[in-house]
Amino acid sequence: MTEKKLEKVAGNGLISRRHLLGMGATGVGLAASNSVLGQNSGINFEIPGWSRTPGPGPSNYGSRSRYTAAVQRSTAFQNPTYPGGGASRSPLQHLQGTITPNALHFERHHAGIPDIDPAGHKLVINGLVRQALAFSYEDLLKYPMVSSVYFLECAGNSGALLRGGNEDGTAQSIHGLVSCAEWTGIPLSTLLDEAGVLPEARWVAAVGADAASMGRSIPIEKALDDVMVALFQNGEPVMPGQGYPMRLFVPGWEGNISVKWLTQIKLTRAAAQFRDETSKYSDTLPDRSSYQFTFPMGTKSLITSPSGQMSLRNAGIYQITGIAWSGSGSISRVEVSADGGQTWADASIQGLQLDKALTRFTIPWEWNGGPAVLQSRATDSRGNVQPTRDVILAERGNISFYHNHCIQSWAVSNSGEVTNVYV
Repeated sequence: MTEKKLEKVAGNGLISRRHLLGMGATGVGLAASNSVLGQNSGINFEIPGWSRTPGPGPSNYGSRSRYTAAVQRSTAFQNPTYPGGGASRSPLQHLQGTITPNALHFERHHAGIPDIDPAGHKLVINGLVRQALAFSYEDLLKYPMVSSVYFLECAGNSGALLRGGNEDGTAQSIHGLVSCAEWTGIPLSTLLDEAGVLPEARWVAAVGADAASMGRSIPIEKALDDVMVALFQNGEPVMPGQGYPMRLFVPGWEGNISVKWLTQIKLTRAAAQFRDETSKYSDTLPDRSSYQFTFPMGTKSLITSPSGQMSLRNAGIYQITGIAWSGSGSISRVEVSADGGQTWADASIQGLQLDKALTRFTIPWEWNGGPAVLQSRATDSRGNVQPTRDVILAERGNISFYHNHCIQSWAVSNSGEVTNVYV
């Protein structure tokens, strides 16, 4: 069997996507098949103990293997002056595909997680409407529902990159405030139509039932477009940390605006100017002026493997993989560089390229044992291209850390150690 010549498509070892498909079909698959059959392979195959002893039976709620217990969210240090506040970050470097399991979906809380009895919870729609309405959880369950796959990202995700440092940072610690799920619920437009929106209404003020009474304002055009009152996540009722019994979901926009534990929708003439849209979630520029209501999340990608704190043991062929997303549409292209942005090659996009959802990309790479800098660059369906860190800093400075969607750089050393760098 003759060895195929690797077709390089960019500097420092990036390999043609088409070549990997052919190599996988004729090489790795055949070797694995012979090993399983054990024919003249020289491998002594023994039946392990777990294949000879019956295990436990069915359970009321599934649990994962004890051997994957290390795949966890990370939580920040709890501040005693900020009770219940904080975030837990999704372990992006340990996940595949695009759907985040409910128990690993990132969370951000401003006053902890309320223990809400759905029988006592109400959603009120009032303000500039023809008739004020109140819905119980059981009321909402009777409505026709829609399901869509969307990403959710905290506006502060990746903000640490603008401040520098973070050499020991991982995909989880720097970028773990993004996740993706199938959300099921009632279009907000359905409920607003029932209430009757008055012509002078220009904004929707949404308020949660947590101890912070978290509130955000949404332009009426967006509220009537693709916003939903979500009751289910990945097929099951949303978890308490995601807003049980109901949350607002605003596709493509900063996560804070998707108010959890939703209890009030008020139609107004102007934005409510809640705390979280004045003192927080605004972008302060170098001259101390600030952008407010910069809702959509930018076009973005991230290599999740190899990534920070990982190690390549030997020179050879590796699969570079990661995720890309955009608050303005679907991902149409992802490019990867192994030489710090000097040359680029198109990665393969796996699965569906859904609107405002995570997209998985991959490309083969031959590491020669020398230094490398891995980067990815996404382009969305509207032509928006992910910018470099220098571009973001030149436009906005580093006073604010919200809405950062710059290119991430991972350096691979001669020893194979992967770290966060700035190039």
